Amino acid sequence: MPPSVVPPQERKPRVSTRPRQADIARAAGVSQATVSIVLGGRDNGGVRISEATREHILEVARNLAYSVNPVARSLAGGRNQILGVYTFEAVFPTVGRDFYQPFLLGIEQEAEQVGYDLLLFTSASMPGKRRSIYAGGVNRLAMADGSILLGRQDDKAEIARLARERFPFVYIGRRDVEGAEISYVAADYAQATDHVVEHLVKLGHRSLAYLGVTRPREPDADREAGWTAAVARLGLTATEVVVRRPSGERGLASLVKDLRLKRDVTALVLENPESAQRVLDVISQCGLRVPDDLSVAVLGDDPSVAASAEHWTGFRIPREAMGRQAVRLLIEALDEPATPPHRLTVPCPFVAGATVAPPAHAQPASVRTRARTGTVSRRAAGTATPTKRAPTKAAAARRTTRSSRDTTSKEKSE
Repeated sequence: MPPSVVPPQERKPRVSTRPRQADIARAAGVSQATVSIVLGGRDNGGVRISEATREHILEVARNLAYSVNPVARSLAGGRNQILGVYTFEAVFPTVGRDFYQPFLLGIEQEAEQVGYDLLLFTSASMPGKRRSIYAGGVNRLAMADGSILLGRQDDKAEIARLARERFPFVYIGRRDVEGAEISYVAADYAQATDHVVEHLVKLGHRSLAYLGVTRPREPDADREAGWTAAVARLGLTATEVVVRRPSGERGLASLVKDLRLKRDVTALVLENPESAQRVLDVISQCGLRVPDDLSVAVLGDDPSVAASAEHWTGFRIPREAMGRQAVRLLIEALDEPATPPHRLTVPCPFVAGATVAPPAHAQPASVRTRARTGTVSRRAAGTATPTKRAPTKAAAARRTTRSSRDTTSKEKSE
C-alpha cells in the first residue's frame, strides 16, 4: 500500500532539540542576560562578570553542544561574520561559469583573509520567474552582515531599495541607479581603451572603426568614453574614425566589407569581447586575414574561450582583483557605516596579442603582395612565424659598402 499522506493542517510541528541560551542559563545557574553577554562577546555595559563565571558558562555551552544562531545574532544587532554573495543570474551554467569563477575566487580569497564566511544567495522564487532579492516580501540578504552583488541582468529598482534601507552592499561593476548612490568596484575600461587606441596609432593606424553593442550598458559606455578621449588626445579627425553598432550577422558582414573596402579602415576596435570570434569569422568570410589585411583589438577578454585569450590584442579584465576589492570595500562599510558610498576602479593589464600589426600601407611592398594561402594568418591563430621583411635602406647601404670593399680587395689581390 502506498504511504498515507498527512494533510498540512494535521501535521504536528517539530519540537526543536537545539539548545538555547535559556537552557545554558538554567544549567549554569546564571541569568540569560549574563549568558547572552558571554556568548555574544559584547560589552557587558559595566556589569562585572568574573573569569570563573565566564569559563563556567562556556563549558556548559560546550557540553550542551550549543552553537550560535547567526540569524538571531544579526537580528539582535550584532555581526555574524557572514558576507552574502548575490547574483542576478545563475553563476554555474556551463557556458557562463568561467565568467563568474574569477570574481568568486577573489571574493573567497579575501573573505578568508579577513575571517568571514560566505553565503551564496539564489533568491529562489517560482520556476521561470526572475530572481528577486525581495522574494517573499523581505530582504533575504539580511541574514548576512552585508552582501556583494554581481550580474549583468540587474534590477535597478531593487538596488535602489537596498540603498534606501541602508543595507551594506557593494556591486561588482559600475552601476548608475537613479535616486541612489551605491558603492561599486569596476574595471578601468576607459583608461584601458585609451591605451589600446594609442597602441594602434603608434603602429601607424589612422583609419579606425569602433564596433559597439546594440544596447550599451555602463561598462560599454566607459569603453566608448575611453575611445572618445583617446581620439581627441591623439589628434584623430572625424574622417579617420567611425563608431558603428551593428545588429545581426548580415549587418556585421556588410559593415566589415564597407569599412575595409570603401572606407579603407585598417583596424577594428571591438567593444564586446564576446563578439570577437564572431567578428573574426565574418572577416574570414570576406576573404580578409587578421592582422595582415585588418587588425582587430578587443576591449576585454572572454574567459569562456580562455585557450585563445592570449592571441587577442587588447586588455584583460581583472576579475579576481575586483572580487577582492569588493570584499575590502564591504568590510570598510561595515566598520564605518556613516561613510558615504565609495567607488573604485581597478586597472586592466594590456595584452599585446597577435591580432594587431602595422597597416599594410606602412609595410614593405613585398609583404603586401605576398601570396595568400588562407583567410586567417597563422600569426592571429597563435602559430606565427617571423615574417621576413624587405631590407631597410640602412641595411642595403651596409651591404653595398661591404660589396665595394670586397671588390676592391679582390682587385688588389689580383
